[in-house]
Amino acid sequence: MKYMNNLLISVIAIAIITLLVLGASMNQITTNILTASVPYVVFAIFVAGFIYRIVKWASSPVPFRIPTTCGQEKSLPWITNNPVENPAGVLGVVVRMAQEILLFRSLFRNTDVKIIGGRPVYDGAKWLWFFGLLFHVSLLIVVLRHLRFFTEPVISCVGMLSALDGFLEIGVPALYLSDVALLAGFTFLFLRRVIIPQLRYISLFTDYFALLLIAGVAVTG
Repeated sequence: MKYMNNLLISVIAIAIITLLVLGASMNQITTNILTASVPYVVFAIFVAGFIYRIVKWASSPVPFRIPTTCGQEKSLPWITNNPVENPAGVLGVVVRMAQEILLFRSLFRNTDVKIIGGRPVYDGAKWLWFFGLLFHVSLLIVVLRHLRFFTEPVISCVGMLSALDGFLEIGVPALYLSDVALLAGFTFLFLRRVIIPQLRYISLFTDYFALLLIAGVAVTG
């Protein structure tokens, strides 16, 4: 099946990357190169790719408007408008964008439809919102926590975040709460992509590769 091929290719690709890194770490020179340059090269590629995708999206033609707002718009003075749901100024746009970026507002309002007894039944998709937010917030905490390896002196808030994240002090190396939350979010998103036929049909190699790669980082530390 197609999804099994994509999943298998993802596992093989991650295994090859792991073996290459392990092989390179056997030599002191290549180890120094990996630890000194690769993180910065990867970060530069990420920033460049991120900017490229934004520019490409912004320059793509839109044949018609797709309204994504709801609520009463600003019109007549005696009609109360909703400045967040349907912003008419900069402040409302900033608040709405902050909700989208930090809280996944649209995903929270998302609905799921199922055919039961030949009739469409609409239901909420709050579990997807919860685990999606859990996954991304945990990933953000992991990234911020690792800043202590790239800054000298270590930023005080980063040290506090690392101490708070690993306050349980379970195991050596320490078990971090963000790693547990990251794996919980990964498990839900991965099983959802594998179990639901519609998602399984449209899933590509890159979808599985990204999830499995992040899971590997969370498991190995």
